[in-house]
Amino acid sequence: MIVLQEMMSFLPQLLKGAGVTISVSLLAYVLALAGGLAFGLARISHFVAVRAVAAVYVQFIRGTPLLLQLFFIYYVLPYGGIVLSPFTSGVMGLAINYSAYMAEVFRAGIQAIPAGQREAGRSLGMSRRLLMRRIILPQAFRIVIPPIGNFFVSIFKDSALVSVITMQDLMFTGELLASTTFKHFEIFAMVAIIYFCISYPVAKLVEYIESRFDDRNRTAPAPRGRRGVLRLAVPTFPPRKN
Repeated sequence: MIVLQEMMSFLPQLLKGAGVTISVSLLAYVLALAGGLAFGLARISHFVAVRAVAAVYVQFIRGTPLLLQLFFIYYVLPYGGIVLSPFTSGVMGLAINYSAYMAEVFRAGIQAIPAGQREAGRSLGMSRRLLMRRIILPQAFRIVIPPIGNFFVSIFKDSALVSVITMQDLMFTGELLASTTFKHFEIFAMVAIIYFCISYPVAKLVEYIESRFDDRNRTAPAPRGRRGVLRLAVPTFPPRKN
């Protein structure tokens, strides 16, 4: 009973840190979505220079640890006169890291659309921008929603790394309480429970959304031609007798 009371006394501070963790994760996720879409489109651009820059960015960010990127943003950028708060540095580090991974997901989703649909749009006089906005991207989003949704769970768990740049998130609060009270088992057990209680419902929500899209994809599609272009059934009539 005494142990339970002690654990409950730590709960308000841990929940405050959890609020910071959720805020960092949400902001980083939104920015990573925007950055991932932008670099995903750049990866399939007609301009060689744009493709090259996007490829270098994606490969470099994916090839270096997230912890190193956080250290660079928080500790190295001040030497160049760019001083950011721990909160801003954490959001930027997570967003930059995950935007590189999301860029590849968006690129794969866009390239998964049959080429015949692009040809059909061009035959109707659509510009490349209009074709992308009205035909390609809506279908690509349906393809990438499951992996993109899982990225939020990953960002939420990886947000524990921002504690190394002194941001008072859930992990940092747990470490601070454990170092001052020496109740390491109780405190870190509570930290693990809080992480699980937040990430598990989000993971189940992503599974539900994925199952809904799978159910829609199982419905009978409209008849299609060889290259994926919609084929309309044209009724035939017997020849008219004079």
